[in-house]
Amino acid sequence: MLFPFSPRLERLLDLALEEDMPHGDITSAAIFGPDDTASARFLAKSRLVVCGLPLIPHIFGRFPHPVRFTPFVADGDECPPGTVLGEASGSVLTLLAAERTCLNFLQHLSGVAMASRRLHRISAGRIEVVDTRKTLPGWRDLQKYAVAVGGCKNHRSCLSSGVLIKDNHIDACGSIREAVARVRRRVAHGMKIEVEVRSEAEVREAIEAGAEILLLDNMEIPEIRRICDTYRDRALFEVSGGVTEETLDAVASTGAHLVSLGALTHSVHAADISMKIRVNP
Repeated sequence: MLFPFSPRLERLLDLALEEDMPHGDITSAAIFGPDDTASARFLAKSRLVVCGLPLIPHIFGRFPHPVRFTPFVADGDECPPGTVLGEASGSVLTLLAAERTCLNFLQHLSGVAMASRRLHRISAGRIEVVDTRKTLPGWRDLQKYAVAVGGCKNHRSCLSSGVLIKDNHIDACGSIREAVARVRRRVAHGMKIEVEVRSEAEVREAIEAGAEILLLDNMEIPEIRRICDTYRDRALFEVSGGVTEETLDAVASTGAHLVSLGALTHSVHAADISMKIRVNP
């Protein structure tokens, strides 16, 4: 998967630096001058799936005093503690000012990628694990990239990229049948329609209305298995709601095709990465 560089990402990098140093780095500027140089290593302090390395040169490049970054691993590599992920060399002012921003991106994205890798291994090809839109504002492209780097898949990227009729749509419209009929009249021919369902009765209504994908919301494992067995040839089934690493194995055994986890992006632990500087003599 290509790194998601875009004008929106460039604005995010600018915002990150703006909030961290709105009036410069007063500590470093008081100690060092523009001619002082140093080198720094990015070090994995826990096992991680590295993600976000292509961002580092773009962060350093926003400063007037140059720094060169050399990665020693690539996004997607699983690294044990003690792995040197890359080395930067150049202006000590730039290294110190950019340190926290670089680490914030690396640590969070590597945490997402590591969580994705664990879930991908648990699923073992029995069910496709996908993310959701439960992402940090402004970070969605990066978080979904990190999910893909770890091995899981991306669900729709935004409200503009696919049809998913959820419970609030249905309750406001009056019925699944009416909601699907209205969508069919308005969206492009051939676009698949997914409907969130909360009971077997709603499963039948959605299938009869012509939905191709059903999101089984917060159902118990026996009910999911029964629905998948009964209606297997009539729709694709996505499981959602409260699924964790501990329960994924049971969900994968139900015969469902997909499982979506908001926790892939909204509840991950940041990877432990440090940046250690050595001032050049």
